[in-house]
Amino acid sequence: VDFASVKGGLAPVDPSSIDLKDAVNKQFWEGEGKSLTENTKKASKIYPNDYDAVFYAGGHGVMWDFPTNPDLWNISETIWNNGGVVAAVCHGPAGLVNLKDKNGEYIIQGRQVAGFTNEEEEAVGMTKVVPFLLEDALKKQGGVYSKAANWESYVKVDGKLITGQNPASAAAVGEEIAKLLR
Repeated sequence: VDFASVKGGLAPVDPSSIDLKDAVNKQFWEGEGKSLTENTKKASKIYPNDYDAVFYAGGHGVMWDFPTNPDLWNISETIWNNGGVVAAVCHGPAGLVNLKDKNGEYIIQGRQVAGFTNEEEEAVGMTKVVPFLLEDALKKQGGVYSKAANWESYVKVDGKLITGQNPASAAAVGEEIAKLLR
């Protein structure tokens, strides 16, 4: 597993996402997590043919970086076109909205997807801050969007495309990725 970011090096992490009361968070951040997020590979230096899956993490910052970065597109489109897994959770599906398959079609077109909802964005007071509402963008690009109640775990698996609605969905997305990679 490699961690990558647009610029490489230190990846910005929202401190409010680090919950050391959660056993998995605690194990990650007190283990190798800090080093992994401080020393990410630069996306342009990733060789996507070496990977079977790509995962887009969430957080509001990705709404600016993920949908506009051609290096991230190259990684994900190559993995997808090679039959690999493309997964995302929370705001991470922002990285999927512009991805195309080898036929030039959006990879989410006609596929079941989930992501941070308009209602959740409203609840956190960010609708006027983010460059677009993720739910609307996923629908606009042809994704068959569905959701659960705010803050409930909700995951959609459509072939090798895995998406989760919000932070509560992260563990379930990880489990689905593991199933497909077995």
